[in-house]
Amino acid sequence: MSIPATMRALQQTSFNGPQDMRLITDAPVPVPGRGEVLIRVAAAGVNFADISKAYGTFLGGPRPPYLAGFEAAGKIIAVGDAVTGPQPGARVVGIGDGAFAEYMVLPAAAAMPVPPGWREQQALGLVVNWPTALAALRPLGGIAAGQTVLIHAAAGATGQAAVAIAKHYGATVIATASPGKHETVLALGADHVLDSLGGDLAAEVLRLTGGTGADLVLESAGGATFGASLAAAKRVTGRVVVYGVAGGEAAITNWELVYKHQIHIIGFNIGLLIQAAPQIFGELMGELSALTAAGVLTPSRPTAYDLPDGPKALAELETRASVGKLALLP
Repeated sequence: MSIPATMRALQQTSFNGPQDMRLITDAPVPVPGRGEVLIRVAAAGVNFADISKAYGTFLGGPRPPYLAGFEAAGKIIAVGDAVTGPQPGARVVGIGDGAFAEYMVLPAAAAMPVPPGWREQQALGLVVNWPTALAALRPLGGIAAGQTVLIHAAAGATGQAAVAIAKHYGATVIATASPGKHETVLALGADHVLDSLGGDLAAEVLRLTGGTGADLVLESAGGATFGASLAAAKRVTGRVVVYGVAGGEAAITNWELVYKHQIHIIGFNIGLLIQAAPQIFGELMGELSALTAAGVLTPSRPTAYDLPDGPKALAELETRASVGKLALLP
């Protein structure tokens, strides 16, 4: 197929947030370099990292103006030099720069095939949300059968995957979500769902665990919820894997670790895991493929928005009004 010179894309114009994201129609179509592939984007994933970048709080993030988005799935239409893997015509999903657009460049080595029988938008999450959930639970969190895990934001894309994976490995799941999302989370298999908008979360977790606390906490909320996550973890052996700051920053002191929260706190960023521990990530993706083949993880059913409605989709995610994965369709 012929490749146009320009394309439609969403451009972030300031650090004032997604409200300053604008649709442009003359963005240059990127050219794949060595080891890269160019895809015609069929669907782009919307993630909290997109919001952090729009506010300038994402460490090492781009400076405006920039083409927004980083997760996309589509068909390869051109390849750069030294690409021996996927070729034109293959459908892939991956991470790169400028996903909220009609065309996007991906590293060929990290372009994951869209599973047979899946639509592109159903594969969103395969390279972001699902690996994040699995890594937080398994190699980092060390979840085991019979243990209890507290999963925040359980109705979101990563939270839903975490509930399914934790139940598969025999854990008891205590989830948090806003009241309108409780039925969704229970349908995923959660044993208990707590109100994320009110109540004493730590006290509720202690009550449900007979006073011992959760063996593992998946902490993506931040802000005021962070303290509750620490208090809800089991003393001495409890682990808190921190992988999100959706509710803002939170602090903890060495005094608190010695006298108040005697627990393991593990910081986690999926991008750094890929770079710093490629062997662990490779094993993780192998396990993820097995979970997908076994039907533990099934094709996502994202709520889809047209590309110009990107700011609306990001606002839905930022205010926690959404359930599951969100996608933009160029």
